[in-house]
Amino acid sequence: MNALTPIRPAHPATYLAHPLHGPGRAYRETNCYTDVIIELLHSRGLDPVAGLGHLVRSDFEGDQFTFFKMPPSDMEALYGVDIHEMQPVGSLPDQIELQLERGRTILVELDSFYLPDTASTDYRRNHVKSTVAAGAIDQAGERLHYFHNLGLHELSGDDYRGIFGLDGRPAEMLQPYLELARFDLIEPLRGEALRDSARELLAFHLKRRPAANPFETFGVQLAADLPSLVEGDSARFHAYAFATVRMAGASFDLLRAHIDWLLGAEAARTLDPIVEGSQVLSFRLARRRLFDPAATIGAMAEAWASAMAGLERAID
Repeated sequence: MNALTPIRPAHPATYLAHPLHGPGRAYRETNCYTDVIIELLHSRGLDPVAGLGHLVRSDFEGDQFTFFKMPPSDMEALYGVDIHEMQPVGSLPDQIELQLERGRTILVELDSFYLPDTASTDYRRNHVKSTVAAGAIDQAGERLHYFHNLGLHELSGDDYRGIFGLDGRPAEMLQPYLELARFDLIEPLRGEALRDSARELLAFHLKRRPAANPFETFGVQLAADLPSLVEGDSARFHAYAFATVRMAGASFDLLRAHIDWLLGAEAARTLDPIVEGSQVLSFRLARRRLFDPAATIGAMAEAWASAMAGLERAID
């Protein structure tokens, strides 16, 4: 390739994803941005589990649970990674190649219609934006290695031309939102220094957790939404389920991994009812029939309150 990956040399055929994306996870895929960050950090030999303390702030926003992203300040403090917005200037493939040659990479929103790893969902079916991180690019050979969802993937040929709007065809997207990821500012923390910093960040975020129990708030809204969800079309159901119960389940599944790493399995188990309840609600919603969510929601709300109180005691 013209520009080699700035991370550890890897190929999609042999790349091993982080255990957060491994089999046996309740939610192997979380959201497009977080999944990319997990693998981007992992590819540099860094453990993304240390940076998940911010998830104690997950909240029900009125129509959805928080679309969570690892804060740039946390990434810089823990891993020495600086991520900030950059402007689209000229050719996107040229920008990607330039930054890879400088030992950096670009995070960019691309069209899943041309991303082969979305074969079971949007590939060649739907035009949906999704964040990827460039791993390597070969402009002459029309190949791109990219981090997305569960690992490192490759696209080429017609997908390459389509995603960059080449051959005179317009790219089926607006100017993409770009972020630059730099790895050359400070050394990442390791060992006990990493653990101590993660603990401080968890305490920081815990003080900023939702004032109201998010599952109590969600329970009220879910009861109000159920009749229209049952009567509505499948597109609305899938959008609703992804933004609510799936987002909550994925968020607290990752937080559970973080607490296990930082405080141990017993503390992490307090989040089990939230993750399991999210799966139950997803299943019940998929049946498209009226049901009473009160018992499941109640158990999730109780688990959230107990977990937050336990974390406060452990961190103090």
